[in-house]
Amino acid sequence: MNSLTDVPSVRVGHVTLVRDDAESSESSEPSVRTGVTVVVPAPGSVFRDKPAAGLEVVNGFGKATGLSQIAELGVLETPLALTNTLGVGAAFEGLARHALDGHPEIGTSTGTVNPAVFECNDGWLNDIRGLHVRPHHIVEALAAASGGPVPEGAVGAGTGMVSFGWKAGIGSSSRLVDAGDGTRFTLGVLVLANFGLAEDLTVLGVPVGRTLTPQQAREQAEFARGAGSCVVLVATDAPADARQLRRIARRTTVGLARTGGIVQHGSGEYALAWSTTQRVPHSPSGPVRRATALAEDGPLLDLFFRAAADATEEAVLGALLAALPTTGVRGHHAPALPADDLVRLVDPVRLGRPGRSPHTP
Repeated sequence: MNSLTDVPSVRVGHVTLVRDDAESSESSEPSVRTGVTVVVPAPGSVFRDKPAAGLEVVNGFGKATGLSQIAELGVLETPLALTNTLGVGAAFEGLARHALDGHPEIGTSTGTVNPAVFECNDGWLNDIRGLHVRPHHIVEALAAASGGPVPEGAVGAGTGMVSFGWKAGIGSSSRLVDAGDGTRFTLGVLVLANFGLAEDLTVLGVPVGRTLTPQQAREQAEFARGAGSCVVLVATDAPADARQLRRIARRTTVGLARTGGIVQHGSGEYALAWSTTQRVPHSPSGPVRRATALAEDGPLLDLFFRAAADATEEAVLGALLAALPTTGVRGHHAPALPADDLVRLVDPVRLGRPGRSPHTP
């Protein structure tokens, strides 16, 4: 399916919130353009049998929760939630309630739980002050999570997101990694894309943003500034350990850079990678735990690095090309990236036609 859910047992669920009313809002022209996206990272209880994970904080201008424990211990213990910046608290509560409902030992016979929530600022299109994301939306998204094709664009947490001046949101892609002995692993990526300056957009090496610039980016400095954040989630069924997973997560920045991302001061970029098969029990059976890891004295890890970079690049482009134009709060509008114009700019370069250069779209 060319999506995160190609990794066996990984599931994704969305709740999309689109309304035009005055409920819970201080805005004179309220528009709700937001939502939540959840990822169930592995089969079974991820609290009792924790997936190994590696975190890369590319630029820490963000309000995510649970990251310091992931960085310290190298494991996940809840599903992952994506939402808008001011919805983080509600998403945290939703994940906590879901964990408590399924694990009576939390807070009684064992410790508490570490909900992992990531965010981007959708305030250009969404009435972000209205705090429209509530804990029950996380529970609903988890109930709807499935392993089928991942809807992309303006859906779930991506409903109000903008990248490179164009409507964006959720994007996903995947790659197969051949280990060389008949074994093949899957690596999948999901992005929440809300970053980038309009003039920097690059597609397949062609700097199309120099030609394709949204009218809003020409007229409104706030729209053009581009700082907003990007979250990259990477799953694999390979038995990588936490250190290797962090190295894989770090290579997603190559994919972001290929699309024109420069990691601006006010843009929070985070990448998280995990293994569905490298699991750490909450209650170990003894003082020593045996574990496997990918070999690093050959080409295999480089193949995972390439897969992470390629799938991230494609996921960002997928988010842009799948998203429909959206008008939101205060009449702000985010247009759809014009695919036909994009093809006309990229095709001559890709086909090597004379008179065109990758540096001159």
